[in-house]
Amino acid sequence: MKHHHFAFLLSLLAPIACLSIASRVHASTQPTLSPATTAAQADLVEIRSLVPDMAEDIKYAGSDNFVGRPVDGYRAARCYLLRPVAEALARVEHDLRRQHQRLKLFDCYRPARAVADFVRWAHDLSDQRTKAAHYPLIDKSQLLGTYIASVSGHSRGATTDLTLMQCNARGGHCRPLDMGTHFDYFGTLAHTDATEATATQHANRQRLRAAMQREGFVNYSMEWWHYTLEPEPTPHTIYDVPVE
Repeated sequence: MKHHHFAFLLSLLAPIACLSIASRVHASTQPTLSPATTAAQADLVEIRSLVPDMAEDIKYAGSDNFVGRPVDGYRAARCYLLRPVAEALARVEHDLRRQHQRLKLFDCYRPARAVADFVRWAHDLSDQRTKAAHYPLIDKSQLLGTYIASVSGHSRGATTDLTLMQCNARGGHCRPLDMGTHFDYFGTLAHTDATEATATQHANRQRLRAAMQREGFVNYSMEWWHYTLEPEPTPHTIYDVPVE
């Protein structure tokens, strides 16, 4: 990584933020930006190296997301996590398959440069293309104050966004369970224990939470899809290795 790029990213950490839909922050310690420039240097491993047929729909590598375009730092639709996190997630997947269920991943490790891209988008109030789908009940001008935290937990390599699918008796024809909202919906209905959710949606969210908790993943209560392995392997370090 070039020195000027490294310094630029460090300067972003204090004044800018990532959407809280992607954030769990250790408030007492300012995070350190790792100098790693490759996944191997950061000990980030692709989940499909452990589960070759893991279901994925990596949203920020395409245009089906709240910014409406590929996000900076996502050069491929892949899920990377720190090795202990990937191994724990693989155990969740294998356990679920015995029950004819599977996970589907929306996001995993997120480069620090993607954080800056999100913030640039949030400041551009003229861009309202995704409002109807992602923040229909909230004015975009409120996102920075309500859905912003200091640093994205995803950049620490221990957090993943996902859902649960039910498959047939042969483990095929899997379909996502009804969780009440799609991924990256800004609003109270996305809260894991939202009172607006139906009984079926609550039950599905609880199935997902129970499966993840068995391997040490903790849910972020404002987002039914957001899970972090705790304790985190590198709780005070963030990474900017591109997803490629």
